[in-house]
Amino acid sequence: MHRPALSSLHGSDPEIARLVEAEARRQFEKVRLIASENYVSPAVLEATGSVLTNKYSEGYPGRRYYEGQQNVDLVETLAVERARRLFGVEHANVQPYSGSPANLAVYLAFLNPGDTVLGMSLPMGGHLTHGWPVSATGRWFHAVRYGVRAGDGRIDLDEVRDLARKERPRLIWCGGTAVPRTIDFAAFAEIAREVGAVLAADIAHIAGLVAGGAHPSPVGHADVISTTTHKTLRGPRGAMVMSTAEHAAAIDKAVFPGLQGGPHDHTTAAIAVALHEAAAPEFAGYAHRVVANARALAGALLDRGFDLVSGGTDNHLILIDLTGKGVPGRPAAQALDRAGIELNHNTVPFDPRTPFDPSGLRIGTAAITTRGLAPADMPRIAAWLDRALAAHRDEAVLAAVAAEIREFLAGHPMPGWSPTP
Repeated sequence: MHRPALSSLHGSDPEIARLVEAEARRQFEKVRLIASENYVSPAVLEATGSVLTNKYSEGYPGRRYYEGQQNVDLVETLAVERARRLFGVEHANVQPYSGSPANLAVYLAFLNPGDTVLGMSLPMGGHLTHGWPVSATGRWFHAVRYGVRAGDGRIDLDEVRDLARKERPRLIWCGGTAVPRTIDFAAFAEIAREVGAVLAADIAHIAGLVAGGAHPSPVGHADVISTTTHKTLRGPRGAMVMSTAEHAAAIDKAVFPGLQGGPHDHTTAAIAVALHEAAAPEFAGYAHRVVANARALAGALLDRGFDLVSGGTDNHLILIDLTGKGVPGRPAAQALDRAGIELNHNTVPFDPRTPFDPSGLRIGTAAITTRGLAPADMPRIAAWLDRALAAHRDEAVLAAVAAEIREFLAGHPMPGWSPTP
């Protein structure tokens, strides 16, 4: 049963209600290892589904283009103040609709079309919006890309420095979507200062770990910080851009009116709730457990002969290279999903295969940690993954693993849904 209940939805549109309940049951019954997913609290769900979705609030608190903002202004102000306190930043904008628009706002605030940007290559672990050719950021700007070392899978800071000195970028990105190791914000900042570039830290994946003290913070090193509000932060599907006071006006102008109109006030409220939850002492314990689970899972996978990019992890994310297993990432991910293990296929550094059929798998521990799983449970997950992968064409084995997982997870409650009324 969905919590909060969907009684009105069941009465009005039972078809959609059934699909929502089916999705909730799927989330309950599977080991969810997608690194960009999590479970939000019932409070975040309630805020997301509140009457704030009825309001239109173009502008900023105290400077709106519509009337009736007395309550919405206070909601957004609370979200901004909580973001500033939690991350220790001078300025925060909580209006971006998602991570990609948040990153686009960084470009609009600091660059002109054709300017040079230095970002991590997508196959090496970067993000589309860090200048990859299929993104607008790779078409509208002169994008230069750095990668990782072939020997250890770590970011090659010597390459970053050499490229920065040669290309003189206006903007340098650090962070990405498949970076399993600690990001050296101080080293990136030194390079950015040397060439006079703006340093942008994309912490979408690790924001919750930064907030909980389980990963170093970019504050004091990066000029601007972008993040989504879900993933390890356990909030709704939204985003934020944070910066020093010096860049506040440019960031705000880039978000609105530069890129978007009215913010989604129900999402803003849910962000405020998530930030309030992340400021509680118990959230720091959660963030550290996420990392402990990832390290334990990485160790268990290594024990079973899996090849991990960089040899392990420092955060929530593990990148598996399946080249030695004889099965590509895409069919492996599909088979594992049928076995009750949800993850995504992913490119690995120097991957000879295409992004649509890559050699790797990306997994993360944020969601299973929310469900209460501990390091002692990670060898069991590694065993299920290994067993299902070895029998990826045997539907009977996959079904048996899925049944074992369902039985195991029945003892781990899921925020927002219960199998019983």
